[in-house]
Amino acid sequence: MNRLDTLIKTLIDEDPQFSEIQIPDDLPSKRDLFRALRNVRPPLPVSEEFLHLQDEELQEQLNEKGIVELPDVPMQIWQGDITRLKVDAIVNAANSQMLGCFHPLHKCIDNAIHSAAGVQLREECRQLMLQQGHEEPTGQAKITKAYNLPCKYVIHTVGPIIPNGIPTDFQKEQLTSCYRNIMACADENGLESIAFCCISTGEFRFPNELAAEIAVKTVSDYLSTHPNTSLKHIVFNVFKDVDREIYQRLL
Repeated sequence: MNRLDTLIKTLIDEDPQFSEIQIPDDLPSKRDLFRALRNVRPPLPVSEEFLHLQDEELQEQLNEKGIVELPDVPMQIWQGDITRLKVDAIVNAANSQMLGCFHPLHKCIDNAIHSAAGVQLREECRQLMLQQGHEEPTGQAKITKAYNLPCKYVIHTVGPIIPNGIPTDFQKEQLTSCYRNIMACADENGLESIAFCCISTGEFRFPNELAAEIAVKTVSDYLSTHPNTSLKHIVFNVFKDVDREIYQRLL
């Protein structure tokens, strides 16, 4: 049995509801199934053997995608998969449970980051939430290890949810707090480089243009009011063309 088959069988054997799942023959389908099973898996203890095999698999997938190292410039835009960036920290747009996305193969950044990092990230987030004793408030920031990601850390934040797509002044301030607290968290940990995602603009429906304006202004204001900050390199990571065009205008 090869590595992926062993990993998938271990996850299937954990939960009786998966007993009828058949392991596919082709590599892409196997990898999708492995990811989907980890997406729905609650934070549970796992063997060292599983972690070793999982880490080998995720490192192989990372090497296939390619690690991206960006030029050392103060502020820049980069379009692509944030899980490829070799920076001190990337930002995760989390939900209030802080355990990652449980929807199998979902396209959100929370799912992408947890999937690429490995099951260790969900467990570390669970420990943080147990210590906290309540859901994560909007606008705060928490730092974790990055595990199988090429960055060193992940900074998680919960952005405001805008059901009607029209944010109130309070929700605008909540988004401002996300960026401000992420910067402060990075500073407290002596980080020099950070890659921001477009917080709240996807499933949470914050208008893209306004969100980018808040992001650029808050980050710029923080840097100007903290001359001794450790942060030297800011990346605004975008995935969609519309966001790239907005940030290019703003910067």
